[in-house]
Amino acid sequence: MELAVTGLSVMPRFLHVADVHLGYTKYDSPERTKDFFLAFSDALERYAIEPQVDFVLIVGDLFEHRQVLPAVLNQAQLCLDRLLEAGIPVLAIEGNHDYRPYGTQTSWLRYLADWGRVILLEPNTEECLESWNPETRQGGYIDLECGIRVIGSRWYGAAAPQAIQSLAVQIEQLPSGPEQTVMMFHHGLEGHVSRYSGALRYQDFAPLLVAGVDYLALGHIHRSYTAESWIFNPGSVEANSVIENQAQNPRGVFLVNLSKKGIQADLKSDYYQRPIVRLSLKADPKQTAAELEAAAIATLETASKKGKTKDAIVELRIQGTIGFERSDLNVRELRSHLHTLSKALVMLIKYDVTGVEYHTYLSDQEELPSRHEIERLVFTDLLAANAYYRDQAEDLSNGLMDLKDRLLKEQTEPELYQFAQELLTAKTKNAKT
Repeated sequence: MELAVTGLSVMPRFLHVADVHLGYTKYDSPERTKDFFLAFSDALERYAIEPQVDFVLIVGDLFEHRQVLPAVLNQAQLCLDRLLEAGIPVLAIEGNHDYRPYGTQTSWLRYLADWGRVILLEPNTEECLESWNPETRQGGYIDLECGIRVIGSRWYGAAAPQAIQSLAVQIEQLPSGPEQTVMMFHHGLEGHVSRYSGALRYQDFAPLLVAGVDYLALGHIHRSYTAESWIFNPGSVEANSVIENQAQNPRGVFLVNLSKKGIQADLKSDYYQRPIVRLSLKADPKQTAAELEAAAIATLETASKKGKTKDAIVELRIQGTIGFERSDLNVRELRSHLHTLSKALVMLIKYDVTGVEYHTYLSDQEELPSRHEIERLVFTDLLAANAYYRDQAEDLSNGLMDLKDRLLKEQTEPELYQFAQELLTAKTKNAKT
């Protein structure tokens, strides 16, 4: 089947999609991997096929991996075939995830282009922009009947600023064509994701504006943003991690209308997406491990009763200071219990806690304590840092000093164990009273 470049409209309209990541694998969940296909498929149905847009842009990272499994390739073809049947051309570029491996001449996007599913726009081997040829299915730009020129690029990595300067010069020298120009570029703009260190500055992109690009369609960053009314990034189609939830990280697809009056880009995100629930719990240093575990269960139960956790990706972040050893809380067993309780697809626990530190401070004027007193203070501080022993820290420290002396006197192991047992029994009785 051939991909027809058709669609005449008074006001050109297109769908801007990026970072689809078909074949995404995480959490060892086949259902989670399927989410990326379902999200892409539903977004295309709602915002490309139903409104009958003039064309669709896929601005890099259609696939998660360069080596694509047959089932994942089939997912891509199913979605693209529906657009083909609707007569909607798909224009695409490669991103860093699906870019052809070094030293090779092809990629899975190239395969889809050769079979007429997409129009892959990229510079030639000399990095020159040539008009797309329907016979060879190759080229760097195309003039659509709807009155838009679309220009492609490739993944440049750290060489992006230099590539932009070269592309801008070529764009200015292209033959005259449609009044409006859209360009696809898979890279990020600084200031929109703090943890991303490779983003470009606005002035790096500026030559493209001077060269006549009206709409710069970006990808790569999974959060939606716009800049200066001509740079647009929709974000990822589906969340790749819990931090990409819609509440904290708006993302989706842009439904774009172009006219001489300007650009109207509406972010659409009300299509199929796996719900994400992020819960937090602050640990109290006075809590025992059992009490903190009970608090975690109560936090999850509250969210579960509201119907938020079923089939969702749920994260419980436990933060703060604990008064016991980290290992005293069996996180794996707790996660398993919460997973069953929540009926979530994926249950995550982030155990970001620190232990209590107790110090006995001595002023400069005080005389240094004796060795015996220093040892007792050390025992007291260690016990006071544990919620289970804190209330009897003074008494138990004296008992530990006694135990140390008995050990130095070479008492037998049965005698030492009996003394330790009596010490702990006394501690338990005191705690109850």
